[in-house]
Amino acid sequence: MTPNQIDLFQRIEEKYIGIDQNPETHLEGLVWANPITYWDYILPDALLSLQVQRTTLPDEMVFIMYHQINELLFKMILWEIDQVGTSDQIEAAFFTEKLRRISRYFDMLSTSFDIMGDGMELEQYLKFRNTLTPASGFQSAQYRLIEFASTELINLIDFRFRATIDRNTPYEHAYEHLYWQAAGKDHATGKKNTLIRLFEKRYKEMFLKKMESYNITNLWTRFKQLPIEVQQNQELVNAMRHYDYTVNVSWVMAHYHAAAKYLGEAEATGGSDWRKYMHPKYQRRIFFPDLWTQEEINQWGENI
Repeated sequence: MTPNQIDLFQRIEEKYIGIDQNPETHLEGLVWANPITYWDYILPDALLSLQVQRTTLPDEMVFIMYHQINELLFKMILWEIDQVGTSDQIEAAFFTEKLRRISRYFDMLSTSFDIMGDGMELEQYLKFRNTLTPASGFQSAQYRLIEFASTELINLIDFRFRATIDRNTPYEHAYEHLYWQAAGKDHATGKKNTLIRLFEKRYKEMFLKKMESYNITNLWTRFKQLPIEVQQNQELVNAMRHYDYTVNVSWVMAHYHAAAKYLGEAEATGGSDWRKYMHPKYQRRIFFPDLWTQEEINQWGENI
């Protein structure tokens, strides 16, 4: 055996002894194991079986696949954010690189609306959208988790109620005043539309748990826990600002303009007033407010 092979076997032995396993058993298992294949590892057959149309209109398939790709990218984003949130020690380079990865995913999402915007016939969309009611892209749970994981809850509260809520507010009360409740809740009466009711029936319990866990692990809180000299690292600050603007302005407005092309003055499939719900100038969603000047905040989402 070569020195490299001896070293390799020693490392294998150390690994399995370290978890109270017999190294010889695992090595013998390799003798009988089948070689890995692309289709066993990536599972394309399972993945490609998930596109199920509700109509006979071919462009509905574009719509389905586009949103499923979005969900995969959302999962990639959460994967990167959670590494920052759970890291014991964070250096500027590590934080910056994770933010750049996340921003690239959102840059991809922002520019991908042409696939849907120019890839579906308007006439077909206006027909198959009627079969989707009351479902809506609003009901993406992963996107809501990305928001919880990115910033403190106060920055996700409806702008009208922020003065009445702080870090000591019960999570249930904060939840009821999140900005996206405006898509289907009458705050005067408390009545919620079907879009919100179905969404909450499926995800509210999980959301409340995640709101609590991300309260101390979100990107903004982790950033503010860094030493002052790290917080002042210009590359890190630029990466934070780019991510914030990309998610809360660029991505949102790309979605907004795509919706405008297909919906015009119509309601979204979930029945929401999507124009006021989506446009960043109304809610001023900003993940990292201290990294922006007051003038930049005042002009957030304007002239886009």
